Amino acid sequence: MQNLLDQIQKGLEDDLYYLSLFAALAIPDICGAIDSENGEADFSKYKNWFDEYVAPKYSGSLVGEDCYRFRCSLLHQGSSQHPKSSYSRVLFVEPTATTNVFHNNIMNDALNIDVRIFCNDIIEGAKKWLQKVENTDLYKQNYNKFMKRYPNGLKPYIVGVPVIG
Repeated sequence: MQNLLDQIQKGLEDDLYYLSLFAALAIPDICGAIDSENGEADFSKYKNWFDEYVAPKYSGSLVGEDCYRFRCSLLHQGSSQHPKSSYSRVLFVEPTATTNVFHNNIMNDALNIDVRIFCNDIIEGAKKWLQKVENTDLYKQNYNKFMKRYPNGLKPYIVGVPVIG
């Protein structure tokens, strides 16, 4: 899990905002699934996880339900607009475009958030969640199926070279 969070952070450092944003939006799904009896993601788990670990930083302007809708529209349609969202769209000002930080603003009917701050808020939430659950039986059971990097391969399939699987 830490490897995935590190890669999101590295993407932000290298101005790979799309990649970091796409991956960050998947984190509440992954955490919700790993921390559940059936090991599967769904709207309720996403919403609950986001509301507990990230939403408090947004003072009510971004809650789990809207983030889930943004996630769905971005990951499935490549859009920041969801017909059932509280906002007409979500906007990001590229962090390298100005020395000003535009974050957690409602502009007319759009939500403006800083992509770096948003992704880091999710990373921070995931780290807090991880500390809470990583020693539980449920986490251990479901994390066993999580896609990981195996630096020396994954027997009996491929050995001697790094494998992600």
